[in-house]
Amino acid sequence: MLGSWWLVGLFVAYTSGKKMWDVPPSHTDQLGPGKLRWEPQCQHQLRHLQDGARISAVLLPRLEGHWISTGCEVRPGPEFLTRSYMFYANRLFKAYQFYYRDPSCRDPSYSLVIKGKVRLRQASWITRGATEADYHLHKVGIVFHSQRAMQETVARINQTSGEHCSGFSPAGRTWAPGALYELLSAKAERDCTAGLGFAMHELSLVRVEKYHQPLFLQQSQGSREVEELYLGDIHTEWSERLHYRPTGYQRPLQNVMHHIQPCPACGIIYRADEHHPPVLPLKPDLPMLLSGRWVSTRCEVRPAVLFLTRYFIFHANNRSWEGYYHHYSDPLCKQPTFTVYALGHYTQGAASLIVRGGTELVFKVTRARVTPMDPVTVAMLNSSSFGSCGEAGAWSVGQELDVTHTNGCAALGIRLPHTEYELFRVEQDAKDHSLLFIGERPTDGSSPSTPSKRPTSYQAPLVQCGGPSGALARHVKPSYLGRIGEGNSSGALKTLPWATLLASLAVHLVRWD
Repeated sequence: MLGSWWLVGLFVAYTSGKKMWDVPPSHTDQLGPGKLRWEPQCQHQLRHLQDGARISAVLLPRLEGHWISTGCEVRPGPEFLTRSYMFYANRLFKAYQFYYRDPSCRDPSYSLVIKGKVRLRQASWITRGATEADYHLHKVGIVFHSQRAMQETVARINQTSGEHCSGFSPAGRTWAPGALYELLSAKAERDCTAGLGFAMHELSLVRVEKYHQPLFLQQSQGSREVEELYLGDIHTEWSERLHYRPTGYQRPLQNVMHHIQPCPACGIIYRADEHHPPVLPLKPDLPMLLSGRWVSTRCEVRPAVLFLTRYFIFHANNRSWEGYYHHYSDPLCKQPTFTVYALGHYTQGAASLIVRGGTELVFKVTRARVTPMDPVTVAMLNSSSFGSCGEAGAWSVGQELDVTHTNGCAALGIRLPHTEYELFRVEQDAKDHSLLFIGERPTDGSSPSTPSKRPTSYQAPLVQCGGPSGALARHVKPSYLGRIGEGNSSGALKTLPWATLLASLAVHLVRWD
């Protein structure tokens, strides 16, 4: 909901070098009639996000190690995939990308094995906190997991990759299980990857974060280190992804030695290779129960230098919603620049025919209020044209003003009234937390204001921090939860993940050297 204010984000990021104001999330208690009432869990979550001491990130980080997806990922298109990347001390890397037909990553289509070299260069001057890198691909191979996958993929490659790839594989050739076909070879100067929309530009922007996951084991408390690798984002427009250079991130990969636990998918993905793609534990499709409060799980980064946290309240009785967008100038969300409070209504959802597992909704934004949080933003708003953003010349730090009567705020890219065509999905994590995935914003900074611009992928999830507790749990069969080693006495909770892990251990791994 609401478009990305990427122009002001770019402006503020380069003019707010130091932390000028540190106003806690509870400052929104001053909002008047629309006053925000913080539930303890929600306030704790945002304060937890703002505790920058718990996160460490080093420019020019060490990439060596094995990094994996922690679940099924959705890329624009849509594409459903899992990733397993290995980086070595000599700068070489080997990466697996496993593609699927379904949003649960249980029906493999094909696997890519990618080899190359990556070199970290310097701190990014565009995306604060990131490191820029150069990479070179040595070769890319593909293994098909069904006759159908082979026919569809070969047709795309033969149609779009030029004459030098027309003989990549005869269209009528029978699928050969386990056969690896070479898509790219630097040595042979052959590249047939364009038809897949394949590029590894994600390696050109890198960030590694470390933090400690709290542990509560019987009577003792402790923590476990978690290490996450953020790689560059994928452009939301298919036609742009081959030459797009990232300024944001994808869903992070986690170090196999330092990952969040429990993680039912981690062991399966870790042991997979191009011949044996991971098949993740079965998850149920959950109902779209939006009612309640949802908050960011991390400081979020969007393309074109936007750092923010989000907090939403959905009222199911009249399908109204409220949203709080806290914007910052730094990747730890410690230096606030401005906050936007928006509200409106949404329609009843319908199952998406494009993105399986997603629900399509239409959101209307009818009112908005803005609170500038630093002098730079105040100066910009006060210099805006008369009648384009609230009361001209009346802006001051920490003071909220309504921008509804001026049809939004042109300086921040807010237009009122405004309609957006959205994509939602509700999931549960391994600890039974309810997660809400909202459609990914267009990379060009616009908003999904028409049905054709409806998202086909998702932003970082929000976690439910208040509302009808247990509502989702009543819709989930215990045999689907797939938890590992949490002391639950139910055999149904343990059978699926352990059987999968044992099966993967028995697989004879065949590597492409």
